[in-house]
Order: sequence, then C-alpha cells, then structure tokens
Amino acid sequence: MSDSRDPTVESGGKTDAPSRVVLDGVPPPRPLVRRLVRWALFLAIVAVNAGVVAGIAGYLYFSRGLPELPRIADYRPPVITEMTSGDGQIAGEFFVERRKVVPYARIPRKLVQAFIASEDQDFFEHGGIDWKGTLRAAVNTFVLRRRIQGGSTITQQTAKALLISAEGFESGTKRSLARKAREFILAKRLERAFTKEEILWLYLNGVYLGHHSYGVQAAAENYYRKNVEELTLEEAALIAGLPQAPSRYSPFSNPEAAKDRRRYVLRRMAEEGFITQDERRRGSEAEVKVFGVDDVFRETAPFYVEHARRWVVDRYGNDRLLHDGLRVELAMDLEKQRAAQAAMLSGLMEVDHRQGYNGPVANVAGDERRALAERLARAWPKGSLEPGEYCVGIVARVDEKTSAAEIEVGENRGLLPISGMRWARRPNPEVSYPDALISRLSVAVKAGDVVLLRRVTREQLQKREKELAVGKAAAVPEAELLFSLEQEPKLQGALVSVDPWTGYVVAMVGGYDFDASEFNRAFQSCRQPGSAFKPLVYSAAIEKLDYTPATILTDAPIVFRDDENSWKPQNYGQDFKGDVTLRTALVNSMNIPAVKTAEALTAKAGPLALAQWAKALGLTTPVKLELGSALGSSCVNLWELTNVYALFARYGEKRPAAFVKRVLDRDGNVLEDRADWRDPWVGLDERLAAGFAEVTRPRERVMDERTAYILVRLLREVATVGTGARAAALGKPAAGKTGTTNDSFDTWFMGFTHDLATGVWLGYDVNVTPLGRYETGGHAALPIWLSYMRTALESRPQPEFTAPAGIVEVRIDPDTGKPSGDARGVLEPFKQGTEPTAAQEGHQKVEVQDLFMQ
Repeated sequence: MSDSRDPTVESGGKTDAPSRVVLDGVPPPRPLVRRLVRWALFLAIVAVNAGVVAGIAGYLYFSRGLPELPRIADYRPPVITEMTSGDGQIAGEFFVERRKVVPYARIPRKLVQAFIASEDQDFFEHGGIDWKGTLRAAVNTFVLRRRIQGGSTITQQTAKALLISAEGFESGTKRSLARKAREFILAKRLERAFTKEEILWLYLNGVYLGHHSYGVQAAAENYYRKNVEELTLEEAALIAGLPQAPSRYSPFSNPEAAKDRRRYVLRRMAEEGFITQDERRRGSEAEVKVFGVDDVFRETAPFYVEHARRWVVDRYGNDRLLHDGLRVELAMDLEKQRAAQAAMLSGLMEVDHRQGYNGPVANVAGDERRALAERLARAWPKGSLEPGEYCVGIVARVDEKTSAAEIEVGENRGLLPISGMRWARRPNPEVSYPDALISRLSVAVKAGDVVLLRRVTREQLQKREKELAVGKAAAVPEAELLFSLEQEPKLQGALVSVDPWTGYVVAMVGGYDFDASEFNRAFQSCRQPGSAFKPLVYSAAIEKLDYTPATILTDAPIVFRDDENSWKPQNYGQDFKGDVTLRTALVNSMNIPAVKTAEALTAKAGPLALAQWAKALGLTTPVKLELGSALGSSCVNLWELTNVYALFARYGEKRPAAFVKRVLDRDGNVLEDRADWRDPWVGLDERLAAGFAEVTRPRERVMDERTAYILVRLLREVATVGTGARAAALGKPAAGKTGTTNDSFDTWFMGFTHDLATGVWLGYDVNVTPLGRYETGGHAALPIWLSYMRTALESRPQPEFTAPAGIVEVRIDPDTGKPSGDARGVLEPFKQGTEPTAAQEGHQKVEVQDLFMQ
C-alpha cells in the first residue's frame, strides 16, 4: 500500500525545502559549483597540511649547521691583533677582519639613527623580517631578472654577518634561495634571543664598511682617524651610507657618490624626525673629507714588527694572530727606532755616493718624454715640492758654462748645479772618493736623462761645496728650486740595538727598504765579521791563558802551511811592528798578533777551544777550525754578535734578549710577561713582580767579570785612540771594535756604552763588487753607529765602566808593557796578582810554536 503523504509536508503543517528530492530511490545530481567548492576546500586543507609539513621539513633542513647564536657576554668575533711600541703607540696590526668591538654606550645616538633611517626604518616594529620588501626584492631578482635588489632588515644583515663568520665569505654571501632561507631562520632566532638594542650592538660591531673596516669603530679610525664617539653628524651619515655598496660609495675612490649617498641618509634622517632640516642642509653641504688609511706596519718599523710577527706565529699560531685580538707589547723604543732608521738611511746614502753613480733611471725623448712629464706633473703639482723632498725629474739642458743643469719636474723648473752632484763619478773601488770628485756635469748627466733628485737649499749646497774643497769652490746659483742628484742605493745595511740590562731590543733595522726586500740582514744574513771578532779571541786568552794588556805578542811575518795550502796573514797597513803589547795589538787591530793568540789558545786548550768559547758567548753559527777564524773568517749574523758585545757590557753575564716584552689576550689577560722591573711603561704591580723575578732568577756567567772588565777597558781605548776613535765624538764613555773584511766586502762597528749596545753592518748582499779599499768599518759603519747613538742617548748621561773586585791598575809603557811612571804611560787594569811590577822584567812574552792551520 502506497504512502499518499506529500513528502514536503511535515508535522505541524510546516514545510522546509529539502536538501535534495529522491525520485524512485535515486538522489538527484549535486550542482557542479558545489562539488567544485568541496573539492577546493579539500585540496586547500591538504595543501595547508602539506605546506606545514614542507615548512617543518624545510626548517629542519635549512637550519642544519646554522651557527649557534652568541651570548652577548661571549660574543667574540675576529678582531685586530695590535703590536705596540714600548710607550703604547701602534706599530703593526694583523687581522682577517679589521674590527674593534666597542660597547653600545660608546656608539653615538646620531650614528644609530643614521643606520636605522637608511637601512631599516621599521627596525623597532618588525619581527626581524620585512616580508613586503623581501617579496619585492625576490620578484625583481629571481622572476623579473631585474637588477639585484636587497630587502634585508638590520636583523637579517646581522644574521648574514654571523653566517659569513661561520661559513666563510663565499658561502655566507651566495645568491640563492637556500642561503636566504638560512638567513631568515637565523634572523628569527636573533629576534627571539636578543633585545633590539643587543641586535643593533651586534650589527654595528660587525657590518662591513669598506677598506677592511668591520664595525663602526674601525670605520671611524679608517676614514676619520678618530674614535666612534667623536664622529660628527656628516661623518656618521657617510659611514651609515656604506653598507649597501662600500666600494661604490667609497669616499676615497668615489667622493661624489659618497656625497650623494650621505645626502640620502641625511634626508631619511630628517624624514624620520631624527634631525632638523637645518642640520640636514649643513650636513649635505659639508665637504667630504677623509684621511688615507695609515699603513702603520710599513711606516713605523717594518723589519722589527715582521720579526715580532714571526715570533708570535711560532708561539701562538697564525689563526690566533689574525683572529683573536692579541695585544703584543714590543720592547721597541719608538724614538730610538726612528733614530736608527734615519741614521741608517742617511749613512747608506752617504757611503753609496762614495761608491759612484750608477747612471740615470732612463733617457726619454719625444712622445715618451711628454707622457712622463704629464705623470710627473700629477705626482708633483707646481709649487708642491718642499725642501728635503725627493722627486723624479728630467734633465732639460746641461750648461757647462754655468755649471748647472736645467731640471723639469712636471711644471716645476729648477737647477741641478755641479755642487749638488760632485759625487757622481763612475764606480771604481780602486779609486779614492776624494780623488774622483767630478767637475763637469756632462760626466754624469745629459739632456733627456730621468734622474732621482732631492730639493735642497742654497745654503746646503754652499756648505757641501766648502766641505769638499775641490780646488776653487764653484759658486752656487740663485734659483727658486735647487736640486741635488740622488740614486737608489744598491748598498745594504743593518742595525741592532739592545739594552744590556733589560735585554730589550730597543731598535732594529734589517735593510734599506722593506718594500724592496723583506730579507732581514740583521738575522738572515751570515757575514764575515773581520776584526770585530778579535775581542772574542782576546777574551778567551785573558780568561784561559792569563793574558794581560801587557802581554807581549810578536807582530812579524808568518806562513801557515798544511798539506795543500799555505796562508800568510797580513796587517791592514801591510807593515809589521815586531814585539807589541796585547793592548797595542787590539787597539790598532793588528792581524798577526790575533792569529798567534788563537794559535796559543789552540796549543793549550785544543783545536775546538775558540769555537767552544764563541758558542759559550752566544754565537750559534759555526766557527771554522782554522786560525783564520781569529780574523773573522767564519760568518756570523749581526743579531748574535751584538748580543755578545752586550754580554761584554754586562761583564760576562748571560741574559736573554727580547723583542716582545708582554703578550695579552683580547680580555687583557697576560699570556706571557718578559717585562723588566726598570721599564717605566709597565705598571707598578708588574714592575714589583718583575723585580722579584730578577732577584730570584739564577745567574749565568760565562766569563770571569774581571776578564770582561779588562776587555771592556781595552775596547774603550779602541773607541778613543784606536781604529774606532771617531766614537769618541759621542762625548760619553763608549767601547767598541771596528771590523773590515778583505776588499771591504763587509764593514762593521760594534760598540756599547753602559746602557746601550749597538751593532752596525754595511755591505752588498752579493759579494760581486767590494765597497773599495778605502772603506773600512771605522769609515763606513761607525758614522751610522755614532749618528744613532747620539740621538738615542741624548740628554742621558752614561757612567764610566767601573772595576769589579779583584782588579788592580798599573801604568805601563804601551810599547813594552813595563811599569811606567812618565806621562807616556797608560793606565791598564790587571787581575790581582798578574800585574807587572818593577821587580819583574815588566812584561810577559808569549812564545808559541808555529802550528799548521787546522
């Protein structure tokens, strides 16, 4: 029976539109739109879930290996290692990233505002990522392939800096979505871990600002030579405009672009209300004035600092040097170092002039000359040459009538008179310098020659002409610009200066020009010391053979023979004096007595005696087992020989010398301390500790102090009336010894006062051309020593060398060694019991057999 009710009728007489009508048991089809909506909803849910899963997977994938966020207290990015002189002045910097971390409180408010206005105006509102800017940058860069565009917030830039530090520059700056994703993740972590001020602090100490500057303090130093808190508004705005493109906006290479960028930063600061329109106007109109970055390494003491750098690397490793911000306090006295460099430069050029003129740099004509003149005009603009300044010029004309050559230095015009180039003879080591001074310009220069010059005054040329006294002195012409002829020295030299009591190496020069050659001749060059080695021979004889200043040695011809060779030592003057005292032999640097002393030492103590003695005094270079070693035939380096003379000054006590007195880590903790209690630049606590260490340290004495004192007194006479008599011009008690090798390939002067021991060497790197028969240690090296010591000891009195216990003094005849009561006698020291007396013959004559050379 069928149901006759209307399916739309419900109880209560009410009707509702059903969701669908079933006809014959089959539901009608759903509308298409509804089915699409349901599928869309389903797919959306699936997509959302898939996105969530993909996001989680992507987060886990891209976050792998991300650097740990630093704790603020543990933030230790790479910072500069500084080397400072004894008085705290910067002498060298070493770094991968030139950064100095400064507290947030030191960073001026205007600088912070400048960075926010130009880099991230919503920094204090966003959560680390500017999604709108990022999307715009991504579309332009990766979809539309337009110019690469940034959209990074300050937080993202800080994250990027952390990635660069952890993964390297190439990986941390790679343009890829993967790298950007890692940057996003790290930026969000930064926002959760730190306050906005802390993120700013990380950013401002890490951002790259061009020219090796990482962080705002390094930039303030590099561009303005001041600390960050001292920056003016326009300076802060210029620095804040650099992060986007440090090279493009460099104030050094692109000052106009830097000014435009600064103008933009100031406009943004005004728009944000950080500055007034008047401040904006004044800052925009200000000149872009920056300072070139000082290369303190090359400008201060390159040989010294490079040696200290190697020492630090050997002890602490190169990574710590470049990343850990060590503070290395050098033993160098900066004033003495400058004096050493000035004395070496002046002395080298003086001796090099005596060697003769090597010829012009080039000779030019036509287009080549015009092109060079243009370059010289840019290097030395008209009116820019100051007295004493070196320059390059072109000889325009040589006028023998006026004895002056016309010189062009760009648009500058001047004269090179004969008085400014008397030295420019052709090199000839056999001809004495005074006998070879030129009197005609054409001997050395001709039109078109490119020459090195120095601007001088008329008074300087007149003084020089008078000193040379070449016949009738030439008149020096009057001209606005006067020059002397110069040349780049081929000669080389080295100097080492040590405080004998502290062990501090107060000055060291390793060559003429570090940029031309980094070879350090004070350490790396092994040269024959000549007669500078004789004090080692005589000290051994005084110590081991009981020789005295009155001991008689025979200065007579002798030939030493072995199975294959014969050797006949000669004195410098080619003459022989017969019987002489040891005092006379050393003071006049006689060769035969020194050889016979070495022979006597060998006869008594064996063939190794001299070599072992030299090693005990501090030489590590091997001493040849031959009598010629007494004359300096075995090579030594200047560093070690200077320390031997410093040992003489200490009367035989060994003490290590130091280039570095203290090493501190970035937190100020002392890693190594070699400071001396006498150092005025060290704090009181450190001095007290050093004084205690000095009192308690074991003493090592390698020779009897009486032996050392006798030797010092003899060397005192060398520097007064002997071969080193020019040292007396110092006006202070000094001792020393000259050294000259055959043909003057090497010239030395080793000398000391009570407070300073200094050694000087001059020669060529390769023994092809000798300095010449007229160049000796007293003529070439000693003037450099004297010039340096005068400045180093200026206003510093030096006490006389005092005798230790057990020394008696007797006035002796310098020729016979017998006691003498007349004015001709000289007062000499003796170990008590070895002094000559009137009852004796008055001297001790040493007889030794002629031995073969070993």
